[in-house]
Amino acid sequence: MSPSQRQLEHVRATAAKHVQVVADLALRICAVPAPTGQEIDRARFVAQLFSDVGYEAEIDEVGNVYARRGSRGGDVLMLAAHTDTVFPSGVPITVARNNGTMSGPGIGDNSLGVAATIGTLIALDDLGIETPHDIVAAATVGEEGLGNLRGVREAVRRYQDQLAGVIAVEGHNVGRITHAAVGSVRWKVTVTGPGGHSWGAFGKPSAIHGLGRIVAEIAQIEAPTSPKTTYNVGLVEGGTSVNTIAASASAVIDMRSVDPGSLNKLVDRIGRIADSAAGEGLTVDVEVLGERPAGAIPVDHPFVRASGDVLRSLGMEPVFEASSTDANIPISLGIPAVCVGVSRGEGGHTVNESIQVEPIELGLSQLILLAAGDVIESDSKSG
Repeated sequence: MSPSQRQLEHVRATAAKHVQVVADLALRICAVPAPTGQEIDRARFVAQLFSDVGYEAEIDEVGNVYARRGSRGGDVLMLAAHTDTVFPSGVPITVARNNGTMSGPGIGDNSLGVAATIGTLIALDDLGIETPHDIVAAATVGEEGLGNLRGVREAVRRYQDQLAGVIAVEGHNVGRITHAAVGSVRWKVTVTGPGGHSWGAFGKPSAIHGLGRIVAEIAQIEAPTSPKTTYNVGLVEGGTSVNTIAASASAVIDMRSVDPGSLNKLVDRIGRIADSAAGEGLTVDVEVLGERPAGAIPVDHPFVRASGDVLRSLGMEPVFEASSTDANIPISLGIPAVCVGVSRGEGGHTVNESIQVEPIELGLSQLILLAAGDVIESDSKSG
């Protein structure tokens, strides 16, 4: 169901009124460090921000923050935005606002996403909209890197029997709708051997040499382009000194695909390489660091289609895509879910990340319309 022109103008005017509020919230959130696994300070701060605008907030045992709008009970629409950043503890955080942009490590990924979920509740209150389902705003942990989506896993587990749908919110890429989940498996492969002096024990197997053979064989894999499937050896470490035969060496491997079957085949193949390629006298251990499920909600599903219709009503042609986001978990469970953006920016995952302020009006309008019921009403009417 598309909004009338009058409704649309009212929503956009309200969103425009709250752009500066959302921008200021994003800057304040960004200033609180939140490395993956160390989000508690930001969680407490976000809980206070919810409280400041009239919402009782709860922090669960993994560090997620929840605030609920509505008292209907029953099914809920979840707005999920992750609080963690890719930056380790100790990275200086300097936030700034200049010439229509905001900058700071994690400003768009995902301080703005969290700020926009708060802004959506504020705007709905300002508009006096009673949504057809209660809204649960969830500020989740563990979305980045090896966080393994543990925050949204817990959020979905908590509300699974009540979820009418999930909208994951990211600060970047307004206009894009992620409806397909890129699944991934992350391994740490460790090779161990006897070690020894490079001269006196020459001939004993080196863990580094064995790991090199594994990596070289992995590099020869021809991964399918459709469905897109990828692999990467992203971190290698080991050894003791230049004149020591390495007793231990390890590599961290990332395997991805939009198709669960293709991902499983890749995992099996790399597993066989890890088992066989190192060489005699060496042992290999594989530690699973993370698993993110793959899956998709079809583009013609009412939940996805209505998400696109909202963007079109705002004058933007949607781009439907696959990515790895908090939406992976509900998608893999068959729960209608998409991930949407709030603005545009540059330098994601760098300390020089920036985000534009002006497009926040469009992104916030989108969230207001989705939360107000366009997605759910379209879904329910389709049967």
